[in-house]
Amino acid sequence: MKPKIFIDGEHGTTGLQIRQRLAGRNDLDIISIPQGRRKDPAARADFLNAADIAILCLPDDAAKESVSLIANDRTRVIDASTAHRVAEGWTYGFPEMDEAQGKAVASARRVANPGCWPQGPIATLRPLIAAGLLPADYPVSVNGISGYTGGGRSMVEDYEAKGEAAPEFLPYGLSLKHKHVPELKKYSGLSGDPLMQPAVGNFAQGMITVVPLQLGHLPKVPKGTELHAAIADHYAGGKGFVKVAPLGPVERSAEIEPEHHNGTNWMTLHVFANDDRAQALLLAVYDNLGKGASGAAVQNMDLMLGRA
Repeated sequence: MKPKIFIDGEHGTTGLQIRQRLAGRNDLDIISIPQGRRKDPAARADFLNAADIAILCLPDDAAKESVSLIANDRTRVIDASTAHRVAEGWTYGFPEMDEAQGKAVASARRVANPGCWPQGPIATLRPLIAAGLLPADYPVSVNGISGYTGGGRSMVEDYEAKGEAAPEFLPYGLSLKHKHVPELKKYSGLSGDPLMQPAVGNFAQGMITVVPLQLGHLPKVPKGTELHAAIADHYAGGKGFVKVAPLGPVERSAEIEPEHHNGTNWMTLHVFANDDRAQALLLAVYDNLGKGASGAAVQNMDLMLGRA
């Protein structure tokens, strides 16, 4: 029998992308709740309990409700919301994060899909902290830009309604209470809260995250080659969808563009350094709806089904 996959919230941005990515696959049975019954808890409970894997593409409170409606020990869950990313009993769905993480996802009953914004900084910072090149109490700041689909349906509708009048670059999260900070702190290995300053651009999807490093105050200042080697070694072996660009002195690159990996599940990590100034930049380029959301969910689903 084909495994039954239920996408709870399939009409939202993330859910629609997952449906598109699964279109044409004949190894799955995608079960879909009738549109008129989407908000009926009893109907949702029926579909959740009938599924082998339920993928939740919902706001946090609705995702928690869906989990509570599962009355069996068979249905496995991938939650794309923020609700369970640092919760006990949930496995973080970034398979490339560590050597054993892919196996952990494959065997998990409850998987929390990563957020788009934290995933790039986690990918670059975690290897450096694990290698002792950065201390856990390093004062991290993160900036970058994402397509407007990262803001959900309301932002999508707002941007598309404004058309050319929509802002080209819009910083947000200026209250410094970004919901992804706990996730970034936990999985990068930081002991203190990072400062996140995200921005949205007038393009649908794709993103770049940037972590600037002022290294001169460290007791032992790492060279750019050391930073790059630690990150490259961490992702050596070629499993998964994270790759590390070669280290080299460039002023600009056509590949460092938010939409470079759109429609794929790839993430490319870049290290740039000026050893004379003891400064470095850690960049990640990926699709906020790919590796940052729907692509990651499909990757995690395939791992859980033993098909990746």
